Amino acid sequence: MVQLTSHSASVSVEGGGTAEFAAARREDETAPRGRRTDSDFPRHLVHRSDAEDVFPTGWTPQTDTQFSVSARWPHAHRFFAPVSGRYQDPLLIAETMRQTTMLLGHAAFGVPVGDQFVMWELAYVCEPDQLLLGEAPWDITVDVSCSRIRRRGRSIGSMHVELLLHRLGTVLSRGGGRISCTSAKVYDRLRGDRQGVIGAPIPLLPAVAPAEVGRIDERDVVLSPGPRRNVWRLRLDTGHPTLFARPNDHVPGILLLEAARQAAVAVTPGHDFLPASVKTDFLRYVELDRPCWIEARSVPAADRTATGVHVSATQDGEPVFSCVLESPDLRHDAAGEQAGGVAGNRGSLPGDRQNELS
Repeated sequence: MVQLTSHSASVSVEGGGTAEFAAARREDETAPRGRRTDSDFPRHLVHRSDAEDVFPTGWTPQTDTQFSVSARWPHAHRFFAPVSGRYQDPLLIAETMRQTTMLLGHAAFGVPVGDQFVMWELAYVCEPDQLLLGEAPWDITVDVSCSRIRRRGRSIGSMHVELLLHRLGTVLSRGGGRISCTSAKVYDRLRGDRQGVIGAPIPLLPAVAPAEVGRIDERDVVLSPGPRRNVWRLRLDTGHPTLFARPNDHVPGILLLEAARQAAVAVTPGHDFLPASVKTDFLRYVELDRPCWIEARSVPAADRTATGVHVSATQDGEPVFSCVLESPDLRHDAAGEQAGGVAGNRGSLPGDRQNELS
């Protein structure tokens, strides 16, 4: 499991156009500001402090359990950088799913901003051809359906979410996840002995060569050389502006997803890997101050022309994270473009993937 953490004061938000939402926006504008986006969206509702890292721009309820969320992706982001110079980073999908879920938890379901979200499962599948870079920025619509909602007083205890991301009438991705919510008081009881690690110095381990894991800047590398081939130690830079946007008492989920992606890149010949399909289980909190080991191995992919990689993480001898990623053959795509256009559509998104998490 991974906590989607918040340390903000509680704010009631009931809808995208309400006075409460406007008040939340005004309150957020008084917070320290980094680089601004086109929106003054209240950042604390998606647990981000820097406007550059906030992707939702608004939301509209359709029913009590169905919503439409607008989002904007940058053409180039300091961390979610283009892949192979041609594709939007598919991990933008995962981060947009994460922010969308927290936004609706607070704004639509009454989860106090001081409470904690825990994500147990996250999966998506996308069409790589629809991620080819073009004009900027990208305006995205996220259709969200919430189910198996377990109430806890005026808030929620848990729910499943299914999300459909589309742009200009074309589906980009389908995905879903399962979350639970823990009150601040209960969380303090569960994790109180770990609060002392917040802000404590964590040794920065040596990085593997950035090119081996699909990165340019060493600061974005989250793997350190391990004791044997295809095994690495998780590398934590708690000063990273995106991966550690807020003080935390454990390893953030997006960092674990990035570790899985980097491990998949490292074991792929040519280091060309686009995580077009991801299915993740968060099993336990990953502690900041104890070694966490990342291991990758090749596995068969649903499409025999694709590359599949299974990545697991262990800490103190216990499994803490598991992820299966699949990538199309990017060399084939590049050859298709050079031959006279983008490679053909790979077909509709698999129907069974739509209900994977339901």
